[in-house]
Amino acid sequence: MPIVTVQVTREGTTPDRNSVTAEEKAAIIKGVSEVLLDVLNKPLESTYVVIEEVDLDNWGWGGLPTAQYRRQRAAAARS
Repeated sequence: MPIVTVQVTREGTTPDRNSVTAEEKAAIIKGVSEVLLDVLNKPLESTYVVIEEVDLDNWGWGGLPTAQYRRQRAAAARS
């Protein structure tokens, strides 16, 4: 029985949103389950997928908090 944990930042995919939608979560669960079926032959009904939404403030990348890292990359792209 595989248990897969997927961590995502708690933000939307567009500026007007601040969370992952139920539809997006369902797509993640379906996709991860299908990968385990295809790769490891694990039946869909025996695969558990846990989605953890992490506040953006609790996520870091490149040695910086994610929001700061993104601002830095955006500034570099404009230069």
